[in-house]
Amino acid sequence: MTSSKALFFLLELINCYAVVYYSNFLFFYMKAMFGFGELENLLLAALNGIVYAVAAWQGGAFAQRFGCVRSLYIGFGGLAATLLCALCLHAALGQVVVFAVWSVFVCFTWPALEAIVSDKAGSRLSDMVGIYNVTWAASSAAAYFIAGILLEQLGMQSLFWVPLCLHALQLALLPLTVYVAKRERHPVPSAINAPEAITSEHAGRFMHMAWIANPLSYMAINTILPLIPSIAGKLGLSTATAGITCSVWMFARLGVFVLLWRWTGWHYRFRWLGGAFVLMAGSFALLLHPGTLAALIAAQIAFGLTVGLIYYSSLYYSMNASEEKGVHSGLHEAMIGAGLFLGPACGATSLLLFPAVGSASTLAVSGVLLAGFSGILWLGRFRIKTLRGRQ
Repeated sequence: MTSSKALFFLLELINCYAVVYYSNFLFFYMKAMFGFGELENLLLAALNGIVYAVAAWQGGAFAQRFGCVRSLYIGFGGLAATLLCALCLHAALGQVVVFAVWSVFVCFTWPALEAIVSDKAGSRLSDMVGIYNVTWAASSAAAYFIAGILLEQLGMQSLFWVPLCLHALQLALLPLTVYVAKRERHPVPSAINAPEAITSEHAGRFMHMAWIANPLSYMAINTILPLIPSIAGKLGLSTATAGITCSVWMFARLGVFVLLWRWTGWHYRFRWLGGAFVLMAGSFALLLHPGTLAALIAAQIAFGLTVGLIYYSSLYYSMNASEEKGVHSGLHEAMIGAGLFLGPACGATSLLLFPAVGSASTLAVSGVLLAGFSGILWLGRFRIKTLRGRQ
């Protein structure tokens, strides 16, 4: 790995910590400061999702056309500016607007970082995607694990100034990273971890299956995150304890990222993607209604393992299918945004229509997951036919 790639991975790690610290615990802030309940937090998450879907699509196109470095400068600077505004605002509507604008600037960062680490990777693409996934997953898990404790120790306003300082650090590191990259000569990729030979049609089908599965996994994730304050309350967990306990699925996702990085036997294997989706749907339902702390932890382990494989599939298949890394990374992130919108939107709609039914949001999201799995099976039918033809 070159020095500049390592620095870009460092920027990725900082970015993920800052993003998770703010976005995931904003729901606790809105509940504590403005009395947001399940419905309000779900609507807030849905707004973030629809903004993210559109902005990520355009952010990837921007990075492809005008350059990833320029995109990063805009993203880091915009994130710092919006969080500075959040520090000065003390109304619920102001925080909602800031969150929406913040989501736009996030989409100038992730597609650009994904494209940079995948660029000129050649046969080392699997390694680069693996390191990228492990980096952000480790940072995400650490952020969620520690953030609850920091918020209790530093106060709720740290939700804004801690990530603000981290984005300022990124802006300071970016010129150095660009300078190092310009001085390096691009090495000839070594012939390790080469992707298996596969037809473009076969690769395209797997990419599209992953593009269906990944937003649906984020639909499940973004239904759960706004409800964690409520789940924690039912189990008698404090903010700090909830941050520790409810980060288990993130560490499980990190673990499966390491496994999938080092073992590539899952590449273009339908049973892995399909099986992960089924297990993800089941663990999602248990996670929302755990009953006991042990059930909550068990459901998180299964959930983290499965959403990790689904995300990894989407990013790897997207980067492996085209040389237009910026465009495809933007589409990959836009699919995530679609899931970020669909999950809480379904949950909020079910709460509005069936307020007396405690499991209405679970049933609504589970129904969409079932419909999505039908689409994956339909796209994967060629795989079944191929297997039959070999028998």
